[in-house]
Amino acid sequence: MKLNVAVQMDPIERINIRGDSTFALLLEAQKRGHALSYYTPDKLSLRGDELIAPAQILTVRDEVGAHFTLGEPKREPLTNFDVILLRQDPPFDLAYITSTHFLERIHPKTLVVNDPASVRNAPEKLFVMNFPQLMPPTLISRDLDEINAFRDEHGAVVMKPLHGHGGAAVFRVMPQDMNFGSLFDMFAVTFKEPWVIQRFLPEVRHGDKRIILVDGEFAGAVNRVPAADDLRSNMVRGGAAQSTDLSDREREICATLGPALRERGLLFVGIDVIDGYLTEINVTSPTGIRAIARLGGPDAAARIWDIIEAKRAKS
Repeated sequence: MKLNVAVQMDPIERINIRGDSTFALLLEAQKRGHALSYYTPDKLSLRGDELIAPAQILTVRDEVGAHFTLGEPKREPLTNFDVILLRQDPPFDLAYITSTHFLERIHPKTLVVNDPASVRNAPEKLFVMNFPQLMPPTLISRDLDEINAFRDEHGAVVMKPLHGHGGAAVFRVMPQDMNFGSLFDMFAVTFKEPWVIQRFLPEVRHGDKRIILVDGEFAGAVNRVPAADDLRSNMVRGGAAQSTDLSDREREICATLGPALRERGLLFVGIDVIDGYLTEINVTSPTGIRAIARLGGPDAAARIWDIIEAKRAKS
């Protein structure tokens, strides 16, 4: 089966192909003979009931500095495509939310991966709260009294923006921390939505495991170990990638989440687990595919395309 595929992503010239999961998906699609086109989300237009974008034919190569070739932009109704990969990175702001409303108008006749309505309705740090039994103690609030009561109960906490990404603005706050007042004021001015306050897990020094789930099933994992002087294990923040296996607890987490992900059409998901605790369910633009493959793990990109092709064959 040869599919006509469009990718909605950030500017392709800016990506780091060594670690970019979108690029891994594009390489695999091209290998299978699927036709690729590209556009950025700011180019989406809704004219009447027709969703259009100036799509460009895309060719990719696994060569740093020469990783893509684009054709001339051509105004294209997005219903002309079999599949659209929704792959722009956060921030999960009103622009992102609007793009999910646009894409929802053509899905599932054109298969959008991940389902745009579910992407909109399952923000990474909110959807995870559906599974409190799998999580460390967590509070979502911007109320000072509530935050202080949580800190009194749990001691050291991690504080981060609800719709943050890539490890930005993640802080450890210690008991009686003299920086807390200033940090609270900074968050109050910078972030209008509530924040995530979570019991600090000291075992993060041994790694924050990114586990890939494809159509609700385990498809690979990488352990991301933070630098000695950093709380954050994100690879874009200097975290070191290590090969890993799943513990029984992590397999339990995957089995618990699987049905909910399938029900919502969240085909490609990356979950984060620290010391057996689920901390995030990443659905907007998950990463980890290339690191897992580089360490000898499963080929998650191939598994994703197997599922996409099977879904299109049934439609």
